[in-house]
Amino acid sequence: MDPSPVLLVAVLASLLLLPPFPFLRADSSSSSGDVVDREALLSLKASMKSDPSGTLASWNESSDLCRWSGVVCNSRSRVSALDLRGLRLTGSVSPYVGNLSYLRFLYLQDNQLSGDLPHQLGGLLHLEVLNASSNLIGGAIPANFSRCFNLTTLDLSQNALSGSIPSDLGLLSKLQVLKLGKNNLTGTIPSAIGNLSSLTTLNLATNALGGPIPGDFGRLHALKVLQIAINHLAGEVPPTLYNLSSLVFLDFASNDLFGEIPGDVGYRLPNLVDFHFCFNQFTGLIPPSLHNVTSIQSLRFSHNFLHGPIPPGLGNLRNLVMYNIGFNQIVSSGADGLQFITSLTNSTRLEHLAIDENLLEGVIPESVGNLSSRLYKLYLGANRIYGCIPASIGQLSSLALLNMSHNSISGGIPPEVGQLRQLRMLGLADNRLSGEIPAAIGNLTMLTELQLRGNQLEGSIPSTLGQLQQLLSIDASSNKLEGSIPRELFTLSSLTSLLNLSKNSLSGPLPEDISDLANVVAIDLSGNMLSGNITPALGNCRSLQILSMSNNSFSGPIPDAIGDLKGLRSIDLSLNQLSGPIPESLGELEGLEYLNLSYNHLEGVVPSDGVFRNLSSVHLEGNSKLCRSSACMNTRNRAKLPLFSIVIVAAFIVFLVASTICVFFVKTRTRAAKISTMTDSTRGQHPLISYEELHRATESFHPRNLVGTGSFGSVYKGVLRDGLQVAVKVLNLAAGGALKSFVAECDALRNARHRNLVKLVTVCLSLDPRNEEFRALVYEFMGNGSLEEWIRGKRRHEDGSGLSLVERLEAAIDVASALDYLHNDCEVPVVHCDLKPSNVVLDAAMTAKVGDFGLAKVLVDVESTTTHGLKGSIGYIPPGALSLSLSLSLSLSLSLSLSLSLSLSLSLSLYCKMHRLRDSFT
Repeated sequence: MDPSPVLLVAVLASLLLLPPFPFLRADSSSSSGDVVDREALLSLKASMKSDPSGTLASWNESSDLCRWSGVVCNSRSRVSALDLRGLRLTGSVSPYVGNLSYLRFLYLQDNQLSGDLPHQLGGLLHLEVLNASSNLIGGAIPANFSRCFNLTTLDLSQNALSGSIPSDLGLLSKLQVLKLGKNNLTGTIPSAIGNLSSLTTLNLATNALGGPIPGDFGRLHALKVLQIAINHLAGEVPPTLYNLSSLVFLDFASNDLFGEIPGDVGYRLPNLVDFHFCFNQFTGLIPPSLHNVTSIQSLRFSHNFLHGPIPPGLGNLRNLVMYNIGFNQIVSSGADGLQFITSLTNSTRLEHLAIDENLLEGVIPESVGNLSSRLYKLYLGANRIYGCIPASIGQLSSLALLNMSHNSISGGIPPEVGQLRQLRMLGLADNRLSGEIPAAIGNLTMLTELQLRGNQLEGSIPSTLGQLQQLLSIDASSNKLEGSIPRELFTLSSLTSLLNLSKNSLSGPLPEDISDLANVVAIDLSGNMLSGNITPALGNCRSLQILSMSNNSFSGPIPDAIGDLKGLRSIDLSLNQLSGPIPESLGELEGLEYLNLSYNHLEGVVPSDGVFRNLSSVHLEGNSKLCRSSACMNTRNRAKLPLFSIVIVAAFIVFLVASTICVFFVKTRTRAAKISTMTDSTRGQHPLISYEELHRATESFHPRNLVGTGSFGSVYKGVLRDGLQVAVKVLNLAAGGALKSFVAECDALRNARHRNLVKLVTVCLSLDPRNEEFRALVYEFMGNGSLEEWIRGKRRHEDGSGLSLVERLEAAIDVASALDYLHNDCEVPVVHCDLKPSNVVLDAAMTAKVGDFGLAKVLVDVESTTTHGLKGSIGYIPPGALSLSLSLSLSLSLSLSLSLSLSLSLSLSLYCKMHRLRDSFT
């Protein structure tokens, strides 16, 4: 569509009113056009800070400017083209470039230019091509570019441009290529771009554009390439977009688009070569017609909510290079459920095949070995695949990545895997593989990651793994491996990420060669039968951050050399037979966050510096000979206490126990016991979960799964891969205090276990698809909402009734039990700081549980804690008095009736306080 007359009149008026360009002053005797061009170019040269190639050295007053490097002149000796691409220039674009009035081609790409684009460029009325891509140019796109009526190519991609896309660009009727991708542009896509009837390429990808895809795009009938991926676009794709039969490349991945892709899209877009709509919220089936587009090379559907089977016709796609349907709900059934792989053997150019994270069932066909000899990546993980790994897998000679993890694959690892000499990642974790690890894996000399965890592998670890000199990570945990750890494994100086051999039956000493692992970040040898002393050579692993050797038979002292590992964040040596003192050097590790030395034979004084100042981070239980300095001085005296004192103390303890039993006897349900001390190496830590899993579990954080919002984020209902219903609290890190709230909640719940506390299932610390920091807390899902909703009548039972008196009393007792545990029984006392009905939730059995610990305080030093600077909702005081009242009721209950009276009184008082949010316990 031609520009409207009103717009044309406005542009002409602006031309008439526009002030003249800032020409450089020239002597009256030399005012010809070439002098203006010369001084404009010299000004551009002066604006450059560096010219590594020396290209601009020829630009001087004494030579003909038409012979300058990168300069092309027309028949009138005026500059018509300026080509400075790829010279690594630094500096800025001089505004005097706008004086090159005959300039038609300006190439500035692939440099390091910064600053803003001068608006004077809008005065280059003859300009046809402006390419300033791949620089560091910032600021906004000059709106007056619309005056360059002859412009056919505008490429400003891969810069730091900000602001919105000027709608006046829609006036460039001759524009064929518009590339603004990989910037920081915001706002919506102007519908005026639909006026660019000559446009063949439109690239707006990797920005922060929002809103819908303009329906006016349906008028771009010459369009061949449309790239709008990695933005914040929302809504459905305009149906008219699927009528652009000229489209060759269509990419709207990583947005918030939804709806169904038309089943006949392949017939309406017959020229498609690349079709990408991954990382969105599309539903429906895989369009069957796409398997009839014989020109197609790349199909990427991953991370959506597509369901149903894989449609037939894959054998038609002979030019296929990439086929990615991972992270959907695609189904197949029966032993032949993966026979579509056989159809793909016709795709002789196939390099990337991903069908992972679906509901595909079946046995891997022997024909997998007949796939393209170019196949580079093969993702089969997280499905319902069973049977054996076919030996033909060894024929895929170009394979660099093979991931079959999280299935039910059985049998042995075929030795033919050792023929995959180009393999860099081998993922076989969490299956049912048995037998020994083939020695042939040692032939995979390019391997950087080996995942074998969670199987039933047995026998010894082959020494041939020592040949994997590029290995960065190995995880063979949770198997049945036995024998000693081959010393060759510890000579892999390439290991920089992980060595995990935990939960096996490995035996023998820790080799001195462990010192060669100087670059490894994490070592986990826990849950084995390793013995002997911990070698001081461990102190040479200078990059180590996580060390776990718990639940073995290590003896002797803790080597002082561990104190040389300045980057250590976590140490777990629990459940061994270690003896001697705790090295003072452990207290000098400034980054140490977690230390577990429990259940050994350690003795002496506990250090007082560093991590030892935080009681919640140090676990020393089960070491009867350890003591603080003040306790050690009086050990002998305590052994000689008078018999009378002992009797008095014992009688008092018996009295307290009897009183406690009386109170608990009249409660309507038994308080949960304090969770026993955790002895696993991950005590106090939760297994992390990926962003992709949460993205899938919450249906891309769909609004229909939104449970509620708070000061620091939003809570979504979700279902994890194992079927567990969870509540996902996604932190809004832009909100002040959100990060602090996240840390507080983790600190409060890391060691807290009680039936009346909402269970923290796991946490997520990751990056989202836009490479922005993402943090979330994953809790058990509480199906009956909050206590506030019941009190206010927003929730009712199926028969229409609200909370009964008994249910209210039970809820109050549940909350009191939770607070008593937090204050008195938790390993480190915790004060909630924001207790109110909205933060008390009910499960399916109407059991009340306290949640939302975003303002909680961990009382490491209880005696020094005061009530100054109270936090939380108005009318709330941290219930220190509650603990006092409950303690009194436990210790002064002289009879059953008195105990009942105190308990009921306490519970009713708590209920009233929560209901009115104003009363405090005294």
